Amino acid sequence: MSVTLSEAAARHISKFLAKRGKGIGIRLGVKTSGCSGMAYKLEYADVAEADDLVFDSQGLKVLVDPKSLPYIDGTELDFAREGLNEGFKFNNPNVKDACGCGESFNV
Repeated sequence: MSVTLSEAAARHISKFLAKRGKGIGIRLGVKTSGCSGMAYKLEYADVAEADDLVFDSQGLKVLVDPKSLPYIDGTELDFAREGLNEGFKFNNPNVKDACGCGESFNV
């Protein structure tokens, strides 16, 4: 079981953590939301919680709560620029369907 970062995502996260002046990595999880059932939640992490699963990827820590892992196991978090838009992209092999707006998914 694992969750990984692409090189582009790791560069973006590293720059942001350096600008913040603190942080150990990124926390990734899911919540019930959206028209397809689940949505990703993503935040910068300053400390690991007692029940966090910690994955090392590209020199950074990816923290995942145990309840979210079955839905995002095998996911690669990427960072992409497309024209004027930029943002994180979740390459999740577990997704069976996603809503049209791209904000939610189901497995």
